[in-house]
Amino acid sequence: MIGFLEERHIALRYRAQAWVDAADLESDHDARRVVDRLARHELLKACVPSAHGGLRERVELRDLCVLRAVLGYRSSFADTMFAMQGLGSYPVTLAGNDEQRRALLPRVADGSAVCAFAITEPEAGSDVSAITTCARREGDSYVIDGTKCFISNAGVADSYVLFARTSDDRHHGLSAFLLDGNANGLTIQPTELIAPHPIGTMSLAGVRVPASARLADEGAGFSLAMATLDFFRTSVGAAALGMAARALDEARARVRTRRQFGKALADFQATQMALADMAVDVAAARLLVFSAAHRIDTSDGPGTVDAAMAKLYATEAAQRVIDRAVQLFGGQGVVSGCIVERLYREIRALRIYEGTSEIQKLVIGKALLKA
Repeated sequence: MIGFLEERHIALRYRAQAWVDAADLESDHDARRVVDRLARHELLKACVPSAHGGLRERVELRDLCVLRAVLGYRSSFADTMFAMQGLGSYPVTLAGNDEQRRALLPRVADGSAVCAFAITEPEAGSDVSAITTCARREGDSYVIDGTKCFISNAGVADSYVLFARTSDDRHHGLSAFLLDGNANGLTIQPTELIAPHPIGTMSLAGVRVPASARLADEGAGFSLAMATLDFFRTSVGAAALGMAARALDEARARVRTRRQFGKALADFQATQMALADMAVDVAAARLLVFSAAHRIDTSDGPGTVDAAMAKLYATEAAQRVIDRAVQLFGGQGVVSGCIVERLYREIRALRIYEGTSEIQKLVIGKALLKA
């Protein structure tokens, strides 16, 4: 990774690794407490620019990927809390005015505000342009009605970046708004997932927000959402990389001690070949993730295809690696409380959120045909 990471990124990784190794993160599933812990160790500073209490002059994707790989290795819950601070504030970094940035971004860095990114709807997942939640202008306010689902930090967040329709134009009719977590007319229904995760459905009935809560121009919501997702998509691959690396380490330790037919499982050639496949997947994912992050950080373009490749390969590879780790553990691998059993549940969502694997393939395929 030396060619893709600079000394400052490597120093950040070592600092984060030292804390994560010493912290008891795996058993902590309290969202606010985890956000506070991330802030106290200054990891959330990577999510905002230095002008507002952040780590660098601008948010760097390599920082996010380094930290998500470290957090994903130890706790996907902590990784989610970190990622949502970034995803739920980056639209403000990109398109917020000075007042909006001053009001939110320092609170993201110090952990006093928990963030969320409210875009998904029952009939608008991969197809963002199908959003039906509407925001109608009434004087100096907007009135918002609609439903959002599978929203991470729903019911926990202090601040949501919410996308709603302000006109009938399919792509230029969406706008983004900052929504207070205690807004009148907002109700939350928690959603139970197979892995610990604060998530839920948001129902908005006549929620009124001031016009000053809109981010950027009216109709700029679609491009803002795509720019945010393009930037963060590579970091999803980094989280998957961390989870895959953990599964590989757990499997290596297990096969050295587990005995079958009178010898260690590690002595069987089939086991060695399985571990080799796992190691190649981890190494390839690492290269794709950090090469994409480097290119996006150091070029002027959005890096859409690089991000799509990184997320696609890393999440699919992590699924393969973790599945193989469960197999090597045998029956113990599906017992609740086993690390690889937890990873098996937690990895599945990464192939869906922030653009499914199928959507990433379409992005890559279309780009190849345009070349």
